[in-house]
Amino acid sequence: MLRIDRRLVANIEWPLLLLTLLLVGCGLMTILSATYQEGQPFSTHFVKQSIWAVAGLVALLVAMFFDYRLLHRYGYVVYVVSVLSLVLVNIAGIRGGGAQRWIGLGPVSLQPSEFAKIAVVVVLATNLARWAGGSRLAIGRLLAPIALFAVPAFLILRQPDLGTVILIGLVAFSVLLVAGLPLRLVLIAALVVGPALPFGWQHLKPYQQKRIVSFLNPQADPLGAGYHTHQSKIAIGSGMVHGKGYLQGTQNSLHFLPEQHTDFVFSVFAEEWGFVGSALLLLLYAALILRGFVIAGKAKDNLGALLVAGLTATVFWQVVINIAMTSGALPVVGITLPFLSYGGSSLLALLTSIGLMMNVSMRRHAY
Repeated sequence: MLRIDRRLVANIEWPLLLLTLLLVGCGLMTILSATYQEGQPFSTHFVKQSIWAVAGLVALLVAMFFDYRLLHRYGYVVYVVSVLSLVLVNIAGIRGGGAQRWIGLGPVSLQPSEFAKIAVVVVLATNLARWAGGSRLAIGRLLAPIALFAVPAFLILRQPDLGTVILIGLVAFSVLLVAGLPLRLVLIAALVVGPALPFGWQHLKPYQQKRIVSFLNPQADPLGAGYHTHQSKIAIGSGMVHGKGYLQGTQNSLHFLPEQHTDFVFSVFAEEWGFVGSALLLLLYAALILRGFVIAGKAKDNLGALLVAGLTATVFWQVVINIAMTSGALPVVGITLPFLSYGGSSLLALLTSIGLMMNVSMRRHAY
């Protein structure tokens, strides 16, 4: 099942791997700064994230060398395991921060919703591979993908984690577009869903309502729901052109910036490295995303193309949402920045995704 031969090694996707390692390095460096304390050169968060990075690189290697075409047979098994893990979270998961999102496994805890992002892409690619590539996807073929998305979305929403549900929805939509979703259906859906959005207001949690209100009117509650975004914008703006320097960010070191090592890690980076550093970081992300879509375009089968397109879309939407959120262009929805934000499950899932993308790239030469 796990076979390594010279042809695969000779065609390793080095550009994608290098870009990933650079982003992981930036992440570790920023987490060290965000959690730095005098007299403690390496914080607990930095050490843990470093261990997860090593585990993630092992997962990357495994994901890179097994034959991804086996997902034709086992894609639904991956999906069922993911759904069962989400059910387990809702029954006996660990609570924290008002949510129940983690499963305890001895000294570590895993967040199944992070791996559900991969599982949804895998099962959609498996389901749609047979039909993709035509002029457009038949309407009747959409029922199964919608149901496959709805089950994990419902379970994640119960945790609650609206941000992840939105992200997975955008990723599923991206996969359907690549598979040939008719654009007229998109327009019809927008015309139906748009007017119905106000009716969903009463189903939001109070803190979610406050975040939307503070987004629409930042001065409505500057010390409450709007505090996160307000402090984040101050941090980003204070970095100016060249930044204040590594470990020199005042919003970070004086703890004005909330969730500085997770949701708002970009604000820490921008304050220290300024516009120039932030632009270079965005270029790294753009290069990785572009490389992903190039791999998808060169894939030798629909399964590989849809798999890589979906995993690339996952990174793309996370980057867009997180940076828009931290800069005040979107409400705070709890989406972390790929490779930079602290979180073992997130990093492990992301590096596994990169391994799968490299897998498809390497095997396009082995047919």
